[in-house]
Amino acid sequence: MYKRSAHVLFLGTGGPCQSQMAAGWANHLSGGRIVARSTVIGPHGTNSCSCAVTVMGEAGVDISRQPSLCLVPGMLAWADLVVTVCRGADEQCPALPAGVQKRHWPLANPIQGSENEAGVLQSWRMLRDDIRSRVEGMIGGMKMLERMDAD
Repeated sequence: MYKRSAHVLFLGTGGPCQSQMAAGWANHLSGGRIVARSTVIGPHGTNSCSCAVTVMGEAGVDISRQPSLCLVPGMLAWADLVVTVCRGADEQCPALPAGVQKRHWPLANPIQGSENEAGVLQSWRMLRDDIRSRVEGMIGGMKMLERMDAD
């Protein structure tokens, strides 16, 4: 068993709320193995993420009060792992402190602002499910390491 929870920083560029969805799943599914935060590079104003909140709520995860904070250097030092969730975040990610790992998840951008609301929500559901699958894989890897440490 880990001595403390892993600190995971999901980093986006303020677009379609992928980092908030990822942090929501990580906090919800990890059983305390992960403390996750959502961050964005640079100021991007307010992003309501209403579709993300809706589809995550359908899956039983409330991200309505989970902010995506603007990245500041101290956040990088807090993290054990930084996961970039879009190409822009991957390209703009600052240098990480020694010992902090980085992964890149090239997540899709869901359809936004279409006249077909059902199609928009389906696009967001596909993103939600992709992120859940990736988070479950990350948690599965952590559980495997716990078992190896116990042997």
